Amino acid sequence: MTSIHDQAMNYVYQQVLQRLLGFFSRAERTALQLLIQRLAVAAGGMERIGDYKVLAIQSGARDNCYTLALLRAAQLTIATRTPATFQLRIASLRLNGANCAAVENMHRTNSALFVYDDPRVEVLMVDDREVLPFNHLTPVSDAGRESGRLNLLLIGHRREWRGGFDLWDDGYLATGEFYGQIARWDGGVDALLISDTPRQQKQFIEGLKRAATKAGLQFSHTGEAGYAGLFALLDELGSDCYQGFYADYAQAPWRPQERFETCRRTACIDIHDLLVSNLEERWPMLTEFLGFQPDELSAQISDNEFVSPSISAHVRGLQACYVQGRNYESGIAQYLQRALVMMRRKRLPERLCEQAIEVFGNPATMTELRARAAAEAQKNLGLSEAQLVCLLFSPFIDKGAGLEPFLRQCHPGMLVAMPELHKAMQGHPVAEQIMQWMIDVSGLPLSLIGQLYRMEWTPAVDGGAPGAIIQRAASHNTPDDPDAGITMEDEWSAGH
Repeated sequence: MTSIHDQAMNYVYQQVLQRLLGFFSRAERTALQLLIQRLAVAAGGMERIGDYKVLAIQSGARDNCYTLALLRAAQLTIATRTPATFQLRIASLRLNGANCAAVENMHRTNSALFVYDDPRVEVLMVDDREVLPFNHLTPVSDAGRESGRLNLLLIGHRREWRGGFDLWDDGYLATGEFYGQIARWDGGVDALLISDTPRQQKQFIEGLKRAATKAGLQFSHTGEAGYAGLFALLDELGSDCYQGFYADYAQAPWRPQERFETCRRTACIDIHDLLVSNLEERWPMLTEFLGFQPDELSAQISDNEFVSPSISAHVRGLQACYVQGRNYESGIAQYLQRALVMMRRKRLPERLCEQAIEVFGNPATMTELRARAAAEAQKNLGLSEAQLVCLLFSPFIDKGAGLEPFLRQCHPGMLVAMPELHKAMQGHPVAEQIMQWMIDVSGLPLSLIGQLYRMEWTPAVDGGAPGAIIQRAASHNTPDDPDAGITMEDEWSAGH
């Protein structure tokens, strides 16, 4: 019975491979052969390929799905030529700002590539530091939501309020920690597959280091460029990147703990030079075979993969309104202007620019836009508008250095309570109403506010976030884009 089942499954895999290859151009077939060669060399020869395990990070973004299809084609092609092929671990990280459409794209891609029932493939997800089988129907857990909300606030608050607009750096730290842990789970993996360009790799490492500095972690500033030095850096950062914040506040450990290796032996296989086709050539495979459903505007206008364009624009509006002394509409207008510059530099279709103008450039719908974005931030990030404004001012860090301007601008009625607020952050008893106000306006428990109070702010890099792109965000850009590495943060840094 087992033999019959194996024969039936092998037939299915062959059919998947043949259909997949039918979408490949001549250049892509050549790239596939080069990928197979690269994997064989990394494994130490084709005779050892059956003992080799490759990690692919899954995001559900356009080019991420394409890369996974290429890797699956390599796995199935090798299986037709040799007795064994490499093992594949596909893993995704569940974050609060995750796009539901992206999770659906992951599932459709996995189904089309027939990886769920293949014993040579593990399909995993991480939620609140727990490694689980991938399930596209499972939302982020309540504990994962709360942990992600707190981490976002703690890393985001560790900045000088007049400094760079690097509010979402927690995403880089969470992703880096995820890379390091999933690579050593359950026997570990031999290699992480990388499809980011060298520029994108450099930007991710910069973002990770910036976030690590905010978390109080120590690391050397030397090492190999790009992802070649990623795992050495992750070794320095350790397995708990947030421990500096949570001295007296419990945080979930990575689990199941007994299944993590203590020694990491992971290398990186860089294949960015093998992604040869242009965007138009990829669409048939993506849509017809993988069932990919694009959200084109979000993919192209997003300045950070951890928050949606509407939340990004909303926070820019709040910054203009509360920090810069302008009005909300001017912040949205400037966001749109920068977005259009970026989109046209990338030579995107004009219809996308028109769509962006329709969404963010209509004064008649500005009130509705703000209400929708505020509701989305509350639902996806667990943050109210008041808490986002508080984050912009980061009033607790460095012994409350930014507290007075925050109160003066946003809560003038609390200026008389400044001495009591400082006492509370120093750990002294104060009135219950004072403590509750601090919790409500920040979204943080008092113990973590006190932890921020005792920490110094970290200076911005080159005036702000340099537009670091994690693999999920970078997958929206293709090597044939003239400005593949351009991000909204590059544009903002240039303009401020």
